[in-house]
Amino acid sequence: MSMISEMLSYPFVVRALVGGILVSLCCALLGVSLVLKRYSMIGDGLSHVSFGALSIAVAAGWSPLKVSIPLVVLAAFFLLRITEHGKVKSDAAIAMISASSLAVGIIVTSLTTGMTTDVSSYMFGSILAMSREDVILSAVLSIIVLCLFVFCYNKLFAVTFDESFAKATGVNVSLYNVLIAVLTAITIVIGMRMMGAMLISSLIIFPALTSMRVFKSFRGVVICSGVLAVVCFLFGIIFSYGCSTPAGASVVLVNLAAFIVFSVVQSVLMRVTKK
Repeated sequence: MSMISEMLSYPFVVRALVGGILVSLCCALLGVSLVLKRYSMIGDGLSHVSFGALSIAVAAGWSPLKVSIPLVVLAAFFLLRITEHGKVKSDAAIAMISASSLAVGIIVTSLTTGMTTDVSSYMFGSILAMSREDVILSAVLSIIVLCLFVFCYNKLFAVTFDESFAKATGVNVSLYNVLIAVLTAITIVIGMRMMGAMLISSLIIFPALTSMRVFKSFRGVVICSGVLAVVCFLFGIIFSYGCSTPAGASVVLVNLAAFIVFSVVQSVLMRVTKK
């Protein structure tokens, strides 16, 4: 308890906790739809786009968030468009965008002096990176995502599992796909400051996959993913603070441990039901 009290005495840790919890919640909820639609690696692709945009912004002396958010949202639109029209498969499109953006970021970094520290924190994350503006933006974003799941649950369910059926019932499928992509893009840009470009996609993938080990209904997976993401993030930050390890990597390891525990629970439940 004394360590937790000590943690909460630092304003930057409080900012990281509040912002991180909100970002984790957004990633987990959006991740359920993305994983079920087999579009989970969009997080990895957009995080690399964000890294390239941030590198350009830092090198030019511009505001990183003001540059990266529009560019990442545009990349999300581009990925949706080329995959919807069947010109390029989604995994190939994400790989192409991801590699190109990462290459741009690395080239800009190598040509700019004094950028190593900034870029390192964006690549691997830093608990110091969460500003007050990030926390406010995270709060607004989490309210929008929660409202989307509360008030549009049935439509999201239909769009996630069967787009043809959703279209037949009058649901604007393109609108919901764009909405999920845009919210994911903004969440990734904010969360990348703390988790890092290399690890932010884990917040989208792990909670949903872990919840699916035990829960089989969409509602159960959504609720469990949200709770699991927040709990794993808290334990990850405490572990990071106590052991002086990078925050992003610590959160991912806790998520991995949760996945293993849920997988064991799943195998036990399967054996019990067979008997």
